[in-house]
Amino acid sequence: MVTSPAHRAHDGLIEVMGGRPVPCFEKPERISALERALTETGEYRLLPPTEHGLEPITDVHDPDLVDLLEHVWTDAVASGATNGAAPLIPDTFLVGPMAAGGYGGSGTARPARLGAHCLDTATPIVAGTFAAARAAVDVALTATDLVLAGETLAYGLCRPPGHHAARAMYGGYCFFNNAAIVAGQLARAGARVAILDVDYHHGNGTQQLFWGRCDVLYVSLHADPARAFPYFSGHSDEAGSGAGKGFNHNFPLGVRTGIDGYAAALERACAIVADFDPDAPLVVSLGFDTFERDPIADLALTTDDYARVGSMIAALNRPTVLIQEGGYAIEAIGANAVSFLSGFRSLPR
Repeated sequence: MVTSPAHRAHDGLIEVMGGRPVPCFEKPERISALERALTETGEYRLLPPTEHGLEPITDVHDPDLVDLLEHVWTDAVASGATNGAAPLIPDTFLVGPMAAGGYGGSGTARPARLGAHCLDTATPIVAGTFAAARAAVDVALTATDLVLAGETLAYGLCRPPGHHAARAMYGGYCFFNNAAIVAGQLARAGARVAILDVDYHHGNGTQQLFWGRCDVLYVSLHADPARAFPYFSGHSDEAGSGAGKGFNHNFPLGVRTGIDGYAAALERACAIVADFDPDAPLVVSLGFDTFERDPIADLALTTDDYARVGSMIAALNRPTVLIQEGGYAIEAIGANAVSFLSGFRSLPR
């Protein structure tokens, strides 16, 4: 298991939900709970990440987004846009081209440009955000290095999460797309890569990044976007375009879907991965917000159910990199992860 203390500085967060400021559900205690539960089993060791530099990030993300996230906090403090305590949340959005880049606003001050690169009002920036987001990428890439070196499984405890971050856009608690950066590096080396996303929310950023590519398969199980964030992506008819047509698969799920319905969808998703037959480690965007008591979700998996989910993914018999995404029931997230891993490791490999 790979983890970094840098995520703790991404703290003191407020999001705007339903027009009201509330404490952010994405908080440092999530990773602390995972670390504690995993170490208490005595079966897992926590490793620090190694530095991989900015190039893997800029291979996937627009350099303007990277520059903005690196410097916006210090610019905001210097200009008085924040008093140094309040998080930065945009209040004006450049709606049309925000996900693709190419907008006209290079002369606008960085704090005011947030709305040209942000999806929502739920992804605050504080002094430690950029360092935490960079460290999360290093966590993901270090976990990948372990698998490439011969481990059959490695788990990156990434925070902030990543699958909502698109090429030129952050949001959904995500700044850099950790799973996509891993897939991008594997594909850059000539591999065919599969990403299996089992977070409650659709990974709109991951879908966008590989929409036109046939070397990276994206398969996602998630709550139906007719009712669930991010609303504007994740429908079953979204299949990719050009060379990527047929390499994007979405499985929207109904309210209170339990393990039987979830397993049926996962079986179909795993069959698609098996048919694609990737020649790189399987990348899993692993969310535990599918849990029955998650505070911002409405599916119905139990702690015991995650063992079945883990065993089904393990049955693909692929070296696997787990990338932590969501999961906001902090009192249960550790037990859910332990259950998933017990199921995954229960099959001979």
